[in-house]
Amino acid sequence: MRLFLPHQAPLNLLGLALFLSMLSSCDPEKHTQPSSPSSQSTATDSQPASPKPDASAWSIILADPKDPPQKPSSSLKATGSSPQTPTSPSSNTAKPKPQSQSAPTRQPPSQKVAFSGLPYAVINEAKQEQFKIAGEQIFSNSVLPNYPVDFNEADLLAVLKNVKTYFDTHSQNDPTALRTGILGTGGVTLQDIQDTLAFMINVLEQDIALQRPSRLKDPNFINTHFQVVKWQPYNPQQPDQSQLRITKYAVFAHQGSRTKTAEFNTPIYQLKPEFAVDKFFQNYSKQEVLTGIYETGGKEQGKVTPLAYLTRQGLEDALLQGTILIRFGDGSSAYFNVDRNNGIAYVRGQPQREQKRYWYFKQVDAIKGYGPKTTKIAVRPGVTFAGDVLNIGLGKIIMLEHNTGGTQQLNMGVLADTGGAFLPNLYQLDFLAGVFPSHDQFKQHISTLPAYASAYILIRKKR
Repeated sequence: MRLFLPHQAPLNLLGLALFLSMLSSCDPEKHTQPSSPSSQSTATDSQPASPKPDASAWSIILADPKDPPQKPSSSLKATGSSPQTPTSPSSNTAKPKPQSQSAPTRQPPSQKVAFSGLPYAVINEAKQEQFKIAGEQIFSNSVLPNYPVDFNEADLLAVLKNVKTYFDTHSQNDPTALRTGILGTGGVTLQDIQDTLAFMINVLEQDIALQRPSRLKDPNFINTHFQVVKWQPYNPQQPDQSQLRITKYAVFAHQGSRTKTAEFNTPIYQLKPEFAVDKFFQNYSKQEVLTGIYETGGKEQGKVTPLAYLTRQGLEDALLQGTILIRFGDGSSAYFNVDRNNGIAYVRGQPQREQKRYWYFKQVDAIKGYGPKTTKIAVRPGVTFAGDVLNIGLGKIIMLEHNTGGTQQLNMGVLADTGGAFLPNLYQLDFLAGVFPSHDQFKQHISTLPAYASAYILIRKKR
């Protein structure tokens, strides 16, 4: 307790001295006097572990009543009691206390990406500069609105782990994966991306283990632990575009055959390694391949292996989507994914059957996203985006904000795939919608999904 005596009041100094002397003589070992009027010490600070109810437990402070009252120092909550600290499953069992000025919740410091006007060279698939742009032209610091966040926890966790594994084991041999893209102009590093992936994996594993909704579905948690970067699309052909265009892709399940039949007469090929080294396959367009150059009597006979046979439309679906699920007549099925192409660029806006780009395939055990040659990231529908990995960067965490059925909501996914239509492309993402048996079912499903959305990129705050 503090006793404030106004200095304007008349005091009998001799009487006061005698009074203080009497108090101190009661128990001189337990009396504590503050070092200065500005000290933050209180009577509680100066009491022994088991205080006695005597006058020696009181402090007298002479102070000017015009001085502003001093606020008590705020106490930090224990780490284990904070629901926003994913250090261990047990750290999240307590409910968060309401925040107040006197007892603030422990939070990482506020951080922002420091974008500048320095130019960034946007490159195409051949690593050739197309134009220059400043990071501040398309990215800005922001916060997420308080809308529901939707994603499948198990699927997102699987893709996050697969992307992180790719960074850990293959990125040193992949210059594209090492690119930070335009966000690098704001100081975002490859380590920041890897830390973001690791943190989100940790949070999801804890939440799944405790069988509770993930904290990553809480916009307040996101705003506390992540730098939120708003993505303003840059489309030279449509300078007024204010939201990202969200296209959709899918894996189509097609009937096929292991051997050529009257119905299934269009092969998908795998390159034989011993012949692929000289890149002979880059001499031929899709249309030339379809004339039969690899068939019996063809000029390149024996240099490829036919993996399966589809209809003509089945081939176009496989080339466009990158992965196809083929169901065979004996009841078996298998995924096939693009492996290497002929080096001819995809022409945006050209009809699919007129495209000259051609892909060679290999059989895989899951839907595959980004990755060169034999090493590709396994992805899952609903949490995977394809986009410009050269200029936006592999492994970025994307949050979409959109209106569905009159309700505002957020959807989270990972930039873990790419394609010729996105190199370069700063105004569009392609959402992996699922596996469908027909185009009609695919169209019916995506009719409920947004064509345009506001987009954010999440970067974990530095501790």
